Amino acid sequence: MEIGVSAFAETTEHPETGALLSHAERLREIVEEIEVADQVGLDVYGLGEHHRPDYAASAPAVVLAAAAARTTRIRLSSAVTVLSSEDPVRVFQQFATLDGLSNGRAEIMAGRGSFIESFPLFGYDLEDYDDLYAEKLDLLLRIRENPERVNWSGGRFRADVPGLGVYPLPVQQPLPVWIAVGGNPQSVVRAGTLGLPLAIAIIGGMPEQFAPLADLYREAGARAGHDPSTLRIATHSHGFVAPTTQQATDVHFKPYQAVMNGLGRERGWNHFSRTSYEAARSRRGALLVGSPEEVAEKIVKQHEQLGIDRFMLHVSAGTMPHADVLRAIELLGTEVAPLVRKALAP
Repeated sequence: MEIGVSAFAETTEHPETGALLSHAERLREIVEEIEVADQVGLDVYGLGEHHRPDYAASAPAVVLAAAAARTTRIRLSSAVTVLSSEDPVRVFQQFATLDGLSNGRAEIMAGRGSFIESFPLFGYDLEDYDDLYAEKLDLLLRIRENPERVNWSGGRFRADVPGLGVYPLPVQQPLPVWIAVGGNPQSVVRAGTLGLPLAIAIIGGMPEQFAPLADLYREAGARAGHDPSTLRIATHSHGFVAPTTQQATDVHFKPYQAVMNGLGRERGWNHFSRTSYEAARSRRGALLVGSPEEVAEKIVKQHEQLGIDRFMLHVSAGTMPHADVLRAIELLGTEVAPLVRKALAP
């Protein structure tokens, strides 16, 4: 099973000192995180796209391209590309360029986006939220199918592409595209029907609650005639690794609480307390925070419950000391991943 890291390049205030990293500093830290992840043998690093002041990565492909020059084997993915407000032609060009620079390590993780700042920024109406995504995904997949001659027409939101080429050509044929979902059954069925790999964000609740979505995805893929071995599932969960449980929670809790309560004020969530945190961190909870043994155990459990092929740990939710984040990534590669692979070995 593949194991990797995801990040949003947060630039939130430190909950104790009030210190605030510049966007430039955080972007350079992300490149260093990816370099360390590559060195310790992790399989993938995914970077999210946001368009707001508390996140630095509005152009993930550019950041990943910087990391491509300093890495050799790790796969480089968006997590996610907000396809609804993007131009699919430019998305393909950016990630085909990244694919060339990395010699075939680029991936697109396409989603509708749980943050909506990009819609007014690029002139789209939220009333068209679903239609935008469906149309743009259709065009992206048409380009991916034959980038040297793209015939596409009939869209509401974009001009036709009358038999034109989209360049550069990627190293990988086809360029990998994952469908990212937060729990929407329609999106899960779409991924299965198209035969595309599925990435499920498990942020709250219990991972076992997402098993019906995994089953729905595989059923949709089977009905569409896809080989079951090609229907891959990844999960993405918040978490943190340190040598001991106490060290992990000491570093992680306050920054994570600050982020959750900040988003909670925007979205009407209940206050995220220490009790909420410990419940989420419990054996059946969605939060993977603790020693390497604890985190490995919960990854193995997700594999058992959902049959996942890839797990991505969202390490830096909130502003945490960079040295601690790098150490968490190192432990994920050198201690957690070997424990998981040993547990899952035939």
